[in-house]
Amino acid sequence: MPVETRSIRDRSAVGRFPAVTLGFGDDTEEEKEEPEENDGKKENGCRRWLRKVCPCCCRQPNDDEVTDTLVTGIDDLEKDLMKSKSGQNRTEHHTDLYQSEGLIIRRGQTFQMWITLSRPYNADTDKLHLELKTGPLPTVSKGTHVIIPFVEDLEDDRWEAAVVKQDDRRIKLSVNSPPTAVIGRYQLIVETNSTNGQFISTHDPANDIYMLFNPWCEDDAVFMDSEEERREYVLNDVGRIYYGTQNQIGVRTWNYGQFDDGILAACLFVLEKSGTPPSGWGDPVNVVRVISAMINSVDDRGVVAGNWSGVYSDGTSPTVWSGSVEILKEYHKNKGTPVKYGQCWIFAGVFTTVLRCFGIPGRTVTNFSSAHDTDVSLTTDVYLDENLEPIEHLNADSIWNFHVWNDCWMARSDLPPGYGGWQAVDATPQETSQGTFRCGPASLAAVRHGQVFLKHDAPFVFAEVNSDKIYWQRNLDGTFSQIYSEKKTVGHLISTKAVGSDERHDITDLYKHPEGTEAERIAVETACSYGSKAEAYSSPTAADVTVEVTMDGEGPKMGGDAELTIMLRNSSSEERKIILHSQAAVMYYTGVHKATVRKDETDVDLLPNEGEWSSVGRRKCMSQTVRIYRGVLFHYFTFLYNGTDVGEVSNVSPTLLDIKVTPRTIRFFVLSPSENHFGQIPFIFQGFHLVF
Repeated sequence: MPVETRSIRDRSAVGRFPAVTLGFGDDTEEEKEEPEENDGKKENGCRRWLRKVCPCCCRQPNDDEVTDTLVTGIDDLEKDLMKSKSGQNRTEHHTDLYQSEGLIIRRGQTFQMWITLSRPYNADTDKLHLELKTGPLPTVSKGTHVIIPFVEDLEDDRWEAAVVKQDDRRIKLSVNSPPTAVIGRYQLIVETNSTNGQFISTHDPANDIYMLFNPWCEDDAVFMDSEEERREYVLNDVGRIYYGTQNQIGVRTWNYGQFDDGILAACLFVLEKSGTPPSGWGDPVNVVRVISAMINSVDDRGVVAGNWSGVYSDGTSPTVWSGSVEILKEYHKNKGTPVKYGQCWIFAGVFTTVLRCFGIPGRTVTNFSSAHDTDVSLTTDVYLDENLEPIEHLNADSIWNFHVWNDCWMARSDLPPGYGGWQAVDATPQETSQGTFRCGPASLAAVRHGQVFLKHDAPFVFAEVNSDKIYWQRNLDGTFSQIYSEKKTVGHLISTKAVGSDERHDITDLYKHPEGTEAERIAVETACSYGSKAEAYSSPTAADVTVEVTMDGEGPKMGGDAELTIMLRNSSSEERKIILHSQAAVMYYTGVHKATVRKDETDVDLLPNEGEWSSVGRRKCMSQTVRIYRGVLFHYFTFLYNGTDVGEVSNVSPTLLDIKVTPRTIRFFVLSPSENHFGQIPFIFQGFHLVF
């Protein structure tokens, strides 16, 4: 391979120089070079003339003074056992599972390498150092151009190298990296200095070093002290993603494939495609924010294009994907063209792959009844007009049947003590964060206590898991007054795969205090005091009238009756007049209203200290018509209200029927998909609402 040299040898001897070679392998027999011809004693005419003019300055060189230190490259991979998957470096660095070739190591830990020189190394007269470069503009001051000096004894927290073994012309080095080193792909070169000049090796891509985060290193920000959890959240390449409703939870297996051949290169390509400076890639907080933005394609042509329309003819339906490998490889192969299409669980699955590939402990998390707050109010708001009709253009907030995001593990030196550990991150493009569609990392400890003033994006995450649903009615003067709030609607059965098993692990307690407890209410009020509707907790609604909704049996079933009962209680010493508003509606799984079926209004008088049972009546679903629409099976249903036909509702799949009951709302859920897929089109609900 070509080399750069300042040798004093006759340039007519090209190809005959003794060499310096690098190797990351164990000791191997070197091929002996042929005896050097005496070409070095020959001089060209200019040099002979100069020596005659000034013999004291230009002496005839002898063999002892010839000290070429050319670097010609690294030994063949077959001989490089420490660079192999089963070699010392990769086993000690827990990177032996990566199918990619090359030296893959973790920061904050030593690694070994060999250098073969043209003659035995003399520490007194020969000066060597290593250089590592990463990024388009390597800079020493920014940690992207690293100069590694040779020292006698290694110290922690710094780049250093020490000679630990010498075998004639070969020296074995132990190289140390700091636990804050920039992650990424480094170019390696060796520079030597002696009395006869300086010599620098050329770059060989085969010798590049891949540096990752190190959850096994106590000084790394992503350190996790449980080996069982490290095996799950870093080394496990298969997981489970939950979906459905809180009453009927579905699960599917997902192949993360972080160790597959080509995935490390694809993940690094995602970082490079972001255009962010590599100098920031040593901070896991910064790295996960970059990844969060780059997994979706909205504003930076990231990995996956989202699609909730139900039309996927120009791409792949979200339900078809079963892992991240194909998605990341396609994105890399097509040089950054977004892959079509994905929804929340796709974004989260790919995010987990990239996190684990880089060495950041990560997991996929599902939140059932997940709110989407659009105005930083930290509440889920429903706006009604003077007649209690929904004001559609104002009702931007919604509650999704389920939503999937990620947790990642890291220390948070940018926050007060106590807020490290699990952090929520979300790649689904919902709202912008500092002008870009991304979310997190938000400390789960901060979310749990309502301390939403701590970065990043804690208000949005808090609203997803613990916002109150508040109903606002428009007054005659155009202002709005709060008429009711639901305090237990949002954030249920927050789920992830259990460590070491395929069981579902409920982690709701990490995100919020138990519903209805004083600590949970304090957290909500604390959070909302920083929101855009801080006045929401001066509720004018009397608290002495309560509502309880019950249903007999195991729940509604397709083709059967569903009879609900409402219990109204007046605990005050005065009579209360109640107006009971009911509404049957079709809704998507994202909480978006599809169509209204029927509305009712009933007057109820409650005497002091009285409880009254009220039968809601029966809604019977009877299948009338079947048709195929966009590849999904749909049924038409006729709804009977107390024996009266109230019309047909289309686009309702009969594959699953569920029910959700809150103090203010009753909804029947008919869940699309067919063929055991979820998300073939947006989930569709037939919802029956009671609004007081």
